[in-house]
Amino acid sequence: MIISSRLSISGTITQPNSTPNPKIEDPKPDPKSPKLKPSPQLNRWSRARSIRSGRKLERPVSTLEKKTVQREEIDDEMDGCDVTDEGGKSIYMVSDGTGWTAEHTVTAALGQFDYCLVDRGCPVSTHLFSGIDDVERLMEIIKQAAREGAMVVYTLAESSMAESARQACKIWEVPCTDILSPITEAVANHLGVSPSGLPRGAPGRNSALSEDYFKRIEAIEFTIKQDDGALPQNLHKADIVLTGVSRTGKTPLSIYLAQKGYKVANVPLVMGIKAPKALFEIDPEKVFGLTINPVVLQTIRWARAKTLGFHGEAKTSYSEMDHIRKELEYASTLFAQNPVWPVIEVTGKAIEETAAVILRLYQDRKNRCSMPRISKRY
Repeated sequence: MIISSRLSISGTITQPNSTPNPKIEDPKPDPKSPKLKPSPQLNRWSRARSIRSGRKLERPVSTLEKKTVQREEIDDEMDGCDVTDEGGKSIYMVSDGTGWTAEHTVTAALGQFDYCLVDRGCPVSTHLFSGIDDVERLMEIIKQAAREGAMVVYTLAESSMAESARQACKIWEVPCTDILSPITEAVANHLGVSPSGLPRGAPGRNSALSEDYFKRIEAIEFTIKQDDGALPQNLHKADIVLTGVSRTGKTPLSIYLAQKGYKVANVPLVMGIKAPKALFEIDPEKVFGLTINPVVLQTIRWARAKTLGFHGEAKTSYSEMDHIRKELEYASTLFAQNPVWPVIEVTGKAIEETAAVILRLYQDRKNRCSMPRISKRY
């Protein structure tokens, strides 16, 4: 049987001798059939994509929800690690690199609240999240911060990641501070070029094995060999020479300066033992004397003597006040005989603070600047 068809003007095909099909109505939904529950994981992905694109999430939020973040949104577990602290406030530091910038910035800021932190009047806990390079992990951290009532401080080189963090903190009402973006934008405007948006160590950034890197390694190796007065014949090769009585922080200060690329030697001053002749033959402008309060020094030496086993029946003058005062007087006399040596008081100072003073004086003497500064060329 041959069935012919005719193409109408409207482009529809009509069958001859055919009756029109009855209208098929959509089946009514069964009121008893349960609705499919959306996947929480898909919801998270959807929110992450929205935040990544900068689009505001449209969802009805009640007044109560604005004050307390919904459990279903922030109750996701973070790899089973509970970072909630009992009492006090928390600060989350988020970085796509090592977190060095965020950590040191927060530490510097907390230094302004020593009067409150020292007696636990306003206890603070900091939590560092480094290597955060995808939005999913970033969202989980901000959710946890919302649940804990923590503050978020972030250094994210990629602008889209920084914007995602800002949007998420705004939605979940998490107090936050972007450390890197403002200074990056200011430098970009000053230089007239755009930033790379790549975190340190990312492909495309300059290799860490640069000339500066090898310079630091060489400085560290030199400093370790020159520790505690060793190899005095090499003092002339040092960029900086530290001298002072025992336990004035010469060794840790030397290592800290070496990590910045300076070759450092330290020479201990011991009463009754002549200082090496080479100390007085090198350029006096690179020698720095260290002194400390005798009471503080005695406390440090007590702790040191205890670790060495000089306690109880074992008697030693190492931590006795009379001996300490005589040693400091001996060092002061030696410093007075060499007036070109700057004498730095290290009592109550962090290593970073003492190092900053030394480097400022070192650069000032080296470059003969009218205004003291620490200069570095990139």
